[in-house]
Amino acid sequence: MFKKLMAIALVTLMLHVTYSQTALAHGTPEKEARFAEKVKSGIAKLGTGKDALVKVKLRDGTKLSGYISEADESSFVVVDSKTGAHTTIPYPQVKQVKGNNLSSGAWFAIGVGVIVGVVILVLVASKGH
Repeated sequence: MFKKLMAIALVTLMLHVTYSQTALAHGTPEKEARFAEKVKSGIAKLGTGKDALVKVKLRDGTKLSGYISEADESSFVVVDSKTGAHTTIPYPQVKQVKGNNLSSGAWFAIGVGVIVGVVILVLVASKGH
């Protein structure tokens, strides 16, 4: 149950960030360049490897999903987990990207935060009686 709630919260957060970035990407070349830099920064934060899962929509309407195998200054490579096909994607071609790569330490911190919150709620509720 906890994992499902955390996954829903993460997806909601990623959708919010993605859609706000998508709104900024329409328009002038300067805005598009800034959006490409944000995509590049987001890809860098996700990292590379089989845990760096992404879903990418390109400006031409193509949709890709898989994991990021490598990233450099001008592009990143998505490997389809099912077929093993490698696709190199230049940052300016990205329309939308959603990713997930929380480390076990991050999950532990989230879990501790939730437990502390529940304990505080129980203490507050018990003082009210």
